[in-house]
Amino acid sequence: MTPARKTARAKALAHAIGFDLVGVAPAWPLAGAKYYKKWLALGYGGSMDYLARDVETRADPRRLLPGARSILCGAVRYRRADGWEPRRPGSLPDSAVGPSPRGRVAQYARGRDYHRVLRRLFDELLRQLRAEWPEPFEARVLVDTGPVLERELAAQAGLGWIGRNTCLLNATHGSYLLLGEAVLTVELEPDAPIAERCGRCTRCIEACPTGALRGPGELDARRCLAYLTIEHRGPISEEFHAAQGNWVYGCDICQQVCPYNSRAPLGTHPDINADVLPAWLPLVELCGLRAGGHRRLTRGTAARRAGAGAWRRNAVIALANAPVRDAAAEAALAEAARDPDAGVRAAATAARIRRAPSAGG
Repeated sequence: MTPARKTARAKALAHAIGFDLVGVAPAWPLAGAKYYKKWLALGYGGSMDYLARDVETRADPRRLLPGARSILCGAVRYRRADGWEPRRPGSLPDSAVGPSPRGRVAQYARGRDYHRVLRRLFDELLRQLRAEWPEPFEARVLVDTGPVLERELAAQAGLGWIGRNTCLLNATHGSYLLLGEAVLTVELEPDAPIAERCGRCTRCIEACPTGALRGPGELDARRCLAYLTIEHRGPISEEFHAAQGNWVYGCDICQQVCPYNSRAPLGTHPDINADVLPAWLPLVELCGLRAGGHRRLTRGTAARRAGAGAWRRNAVIALANAPVRDAAAEAALAEAARDPDAGVRAAATAARIRRAPSAGG
């Protein structure tokens, strides 16, 4: 079977299994690795020290698997009907306002853990390919794990281009895409990269509430709300408290404002788009989240990445940003000021120092 026929069959099976996009990148050194090294040198990775490990492997995917010849890249949409809101940066959606302030969760974290879901899709794809292809081959599957520049590989595989918000962006499917890769020792026909189509648009850069997007495709993670609410440990600088708004896990703003996402199709995978974690969570209750409640809340989702203390810290900051703080909110903030977690205590202290809105609005 020729590489072209193998590629066509692999793509057909991938789509039938549940991938929305699939393409092939050659197992070659990546040109984007040069910028990645510069990005690390600028300190943009913050405390994510793991990003600086195995840099040469990230630069050259051939190091991921002896004999690697091709990389099969797949993507699954996760956009939700209740997730897109064209709005001014810093403004609060109607669903965030009410007698009981609520905090918002990024769309990708609400379904079943995408690491496991995409891994199962790749495992099934490889099972079927091994049953059809007579010659044996080795494979290594990566889903946001291992030393790999996944967006760079996806762009090389023709799944889209890297947008100005640094997300992989597809003209039809938008940027609400979860990515994974299978490194193979079999030769497949590579796809051609897609030219960038952002044009003159800078909406994502202008909308970022913390200025994390320093320029087109240049993200300073230390200022990114997704990093601050998920990856960052300890207190969050007061510089970012107001900008955090009502986000308690992640942030979708730079994707919400993208014109391609406004017309992108919704995700259809039953596990990825399952309602495991609500879009909005009551902040007063979240301020008191403990280990058991954290396990129940995040069970089976990628949202377990942040511990209970980080969730409480984020909820305290979001509660301080609520347009109305009633007696229950003030009591929750007072209790948070005595929290054993230093990040929670710092957030609560800052919240109580700031001028509290009146109970009547």
